[in-house]
Amino acid sequence: MTPFAPLAAPLTEQEINIRAAKIKLIIFDVDGVLTDGSLYLNDAGQEMKAFFSLDGHGLKMLKKSGVAIAIITGRDSPLMRHRAKNLNIEHLYQGVEDKLEAFSELTARLGVASEQVAAMGDDVVDLPMMRRSGLSIAVPSAMDSVKQYAHYVTRLPGGKGAVREVCERIMRAQGTLDAQLAPYLK
Repeated sequence: MTPFAPLAAPLTEQEINIRAAKIKLIIFDVDGVLTDGSLYLNDAGQEMKAFFSLDGHGLKMLKKSGVAIAIITGRDSPLMRHRAKNLNIEHLYQGVEDKLEAFSELTARLGVASEQVAAMGDDVVDLPMMRRSGLSIAVPSAMDSVKQYAHYVTRLPGGKGAVREVCERIMRAQGTLDAQLAPYLK
């Protein structure tokens, strides 16, 4: 199987875990992944989005476990800059027309091989980075044309726990989840 062909059959849980254990960088799309995909505009044209707090905490734990977090999105939003700053995400690419170019620049700068990257998206604009990733992830509401390239489709929807599900899955595969949960189990 080449990384550019649709999957002939879904990966097994073991195969997904093997890929997840190698991840050093995860890249997220925003609309439909970090949010439910809805765009709210007020009368002044200001954009509003809803983010799921459990996803945010999952991102913080995953970063503490040693996995780099990045966001690559086609939209440019002051709101997203604020959210990334709040979550201490330093790799934020906004207004990106060519997500593969951003993917390539980021992986080269961080010295991370494609097999060590997970990419999570929901629409065809995410396919270039998903197809080159060692672990490609889609949300249940993703277009079918995207899900056919996903190694893993989350149970939970975008903006409602999908990101947390992925964060915990990677930490579990890497053996770091218990250490991230330990401070809360004292």
